[in-house]
Amino acid sequence: MSAQNSVSDIKAESFPEYSGGRLHDSYIDGYDPVSLVAPHSSLIRTSTWLGAGLLMAGIAATGILIYGVATSIWGVGSADDYSQPLIIIGAIVAAVFYIGGFGLIWYGRRYYRQYREETGRKN
Repeated sequence: MSAQNSVSDIKAESFPEYSGGRLHDSYIDGYDPVSLVAPHSSLIRTSTWLGAGLLMAGIAATGILIYGVATSIWGVGSADDYSQPLIIIGAIVAAVFYIGGFGLIWYGRRYYRQYREETGRKN
């Protein structure tokens, strides 16, 4: 490549700095940013991932609840009956994990909701 055809400031061309205003003000019309590194991305927020983890942990708590209900219906044979405490513990833990998980995911998506309100775009 000759010097006449090369970019004079490769750093500014490759990694532009957006000063003044918002990043999405400089988007080309029709551009739909769905990149992981977009400033409004929910996937780069810790709270989104913690919320997803709590939802998955809530599935385990739901399993405890189901096991408690099943042992209360069909019995446990000659073993001690712990179905009532299992139902209570499973229900409480599942409720806490599900509410916390959905709350954290909602909180982690706050910048995306703000972006949608400002631009009217929906991915």
